[in-house]
Amino acid sequence: MALDVAIARPELLQVADAVAREKLIDREEVLAAMEEAIQKAGRAKYGHEKDIRAVIDRKTGEVKLSRWTEVVEAEPVENEATQIPLRIAQKIKPGISAGEFIVDPLPPIDFGRVNAQSAKQVIVQRVREVERKKQFDEYKDRVGEIVNGIVKRTEYGNLMVDLGRAEALLRRDETIPREAFKNGDRVRAYIYDVREEPRGPQIFLSRTHPGFLAKLFAQEVPEIYDGIIEIKAVARDPGSRAKMAVISRDSSIDPVGACVGMRGSRVQAVVQELQGEKIDIIPWSPDQATFIVNALAPAEVSKVVLDDEGRRVEVVVPDDQLSLAIGRRGQNVRLASQLTRYDIDILTEAEESERRQEDFRKRSGLFVEGLDVDDVIAGLLVTEGFGSIEEIVNVEDEELAGIEGFDENIAAELKRRASAFLERRDAEMDEKRRELGVEDAVAEVGGFSPQMLVALGEKGVKTLEDLADLAGDELVEILGSEAIDEETANAVIMAARQSAGWFGDEPAAEDAESGESNDASAG
Repeated sequence: MALDVAIARPELLQVADAVAREKLIDREEVLAAMEEAIQKAGRAKYGHEKDIRAVIDRKTGEVKLSRWTEVVEAEPVENEATQIPLRIAQKIKPGISAGEFIVDPLPPIDFGRVNAQSAKQVIVQRVREVERKKQFDEYKDRVGEIVNGIVKRTEYGNLMVDLGRAEALLRRDETIPREAFKNGDRVRAYIYDVREEPRGPQIFLSRTHPGFLAKLFAQEVPEIYDGIIEIKAVARDPGSRAKMAVISRDSSIDPVGACVGMRGSRVQAVVQELQGEKIDIIPWSPDQATFIVNALAPAEVSKVVLDDEGRRVEVVVPDDQLSLAIGRRGQNVRLASQLTRYDIDILTEAEESERRQEDFRKRSGLFVEGLDVDDVIAGLLVTEGFGSIEEIVNVEDEELAGIEGFDENIAAELKRRASAFLERRDAEMDEKRRELGVEDAVAEVGGFSPQMLVALGEKGVKTLEDLADLAGDELVEILGSEAIDEETANAVIMAARQSAGWFGDEPAAEDAESGESNDASAG
């Protein structure tokens, strides 16, 4: 007698179609969830350890339930519930091979109240997972966009915003100060992050992000949307003030004027959305000094001294422009610093002049004392850019003699005095180094000057072992970055470790030279 193993359930297809339409997900995903629910009910009836599978016919809704048993060569099998030895399987189904399955049809399940409830939970959970994945896939590529939503509820000051197809979080610190939203209010915000978390995709919104201001201008200014004008940088003090740097790819279009709009219409639309935030629109420049001057507007700048390596800049402004350049509570200089990504130090012309004079006096005094010359000659040397006595020793005779008021005899005498001064100073430093107890071996391995050896001695570095025990950045800190860089410091320390015998026999020392010494020393 044939076993009735299938039952037509066309209503399953109708339910799947209805759920797919309501949740806006694929019908196939819903049917897969139903199959999973039927499989769970089947395992509850026939044994959780068994491999029970359900298939819903996509055309008729017919449900087929079956038990799958894998054929394996090993005997005894690892799992009797899901595996069968090849020897026995071939008796049941001749010609079957290892890796295939024996499929036994099972009678359809009569869903009881408990099984039906369990199946419903599985389907709901699976549909929810599909919804979450769909939301994440939809919004993960929308980071950097502006979205509109409705405030659904408030949790500890944070807003849950209904975007229609998903829910997003607008944290309190991502809202503009002094603005308040109530449930049901419409809100416009910027998606700055989308994360896939166990509780579902989390969409994070912001109204304080610099990108929000940039995207608002892209909506208001067609030239930005079309790519004719580019926003190069934005800095914001949300709700108070912002600076935006723009550049035009078409020389006939003024980027600042286009962003401001006729009678300020375009910029005012953005200002209103940002609760009255004042916006300075400045022209961007590839020349960093020019860009920094523009960024400090409306203050006037007299002089700019850049340090590209340290990303610092010294700006000199007229005395009456200082408060304007700094701004209320330092706001103007802070925003300019964020915009240009330079640390900005502001001096008045009076302060800069005083500091320059102090530097002149200091360097002049060095030459007066070291070279035994009068103030006039010392002043001429400083004016020509000499900052140390070493520079006078190393300069070409012709260059020194070419200074106005100097001749070859004066140049030769200055170089002689400079050499004598350095010899005396080195001798004094060498004596001090010996008094501190710094070994000659430290000087030999590092090629250190007497002044550097004294600095080491004062920090307790007196033997090869002391030097070898340092890290590269510690040596740079002791001697100063002007005297030694970290790469050289690391090489000196490695040489000290080798000389101190840290690497044992000769082959190990050779390995140290080839770059393997780091591993040896770490061990």
